Amino acid sequence: MTDTNQQAGDPATTIAYQGVPGANSHIACQQAFPDMTPLACATFEDAFAAVESEGKAALAMIPIENSLGGRVADIHHLLPESSLYIIREHYLDVQYQLLATKDATLEGLTEVRSHAQALAQCREQLAQLGVRTAARADTAGSALEVAELGDPTIGALAPPLAGEIYDLQVLRSRFEDRIGNTTRFVVLSRARRDPDPKDGPCMTSFIFQVRSVPAALYKAMGGFATNGVNITKLESYISGDRFSVARFYAEIEGHPADASVAQAFEELDYFSKNVRVLGVFPAADYRKQ
Repeated sequence: MTDTNQQAGDPATTIAYQGVPGANSHIACQQAFPDMTPLACATFEDAFAAVESEGKAALAMIPIENSLGGRVADIHHLLPESSLYIIREHYLDVQYQLLATKDATLEGLTEVRSHAQALAQCREQLAQLGVRTAARADTAGSALEVAELGDPTIGALAPPLAGEIYDLQVLRSRFEDRIGNTTRFVVLSRARRDPDPKDGPCMTSFIFQVRSVPAALYKAMGGFATNGVNITKLESYISGDRFSVARFYAEIEGHPADASVAQAFEELDYFSKNVRVLGVFPAADYRKQ
């Protein structure tokens, strides 16, 4: 498959994403930053590097979780190891089409390719078709692959934009198992950009490692409960080759400048180590729904 890295224009007005043109991340870039130039990158690592070390882009649009497929693999490992900060969140209404070559038929399909998340989000529909599935690096890349192969027995699950770009036939629209399928993206920047807490509701994202003492997690997070701070996300993941160190990724409603949040973080610091704020950013309007 063709290398999806591409040359960007002015880095200050460029936003990087993983995938090829037509991917959901590409669409999210267009929606959230219509005046910026999207930069396609082959991997998540490449998208991070485009902002972090290569200076090709000012921002990166990274999917973090999906309402049907759950959290996006690798992101919780990449975020803590990078020096980038979350400055914004964006919610995308995900729509998938079953795409194939112009001479393909629904009955003739034997295999469908897409990103693992897309396959998970369309699991029931795919089971009804009785086709094989094959995971690929991204959704739009699968559409490009199908177009290049020209095999009418192989289809792809991809957003409508990908079908238009790669001139594929739509065998079935709205192929996702549930209407309302939504992916949450975070926007990353080299510089931390805490919003003014007076401008509206904020979110704070952070990682930490608890000390090796009984009930350490309970004690570390207890300050958020006693100070009335709502925890919207708390996920653990293993860090290190020996599978012995558990780290936690958390998100709360509030700003570090809020007295209640500041007091909660004091308790977190006391019972934890390696606490790092990944970003403070405005809460998206989507959260009001």
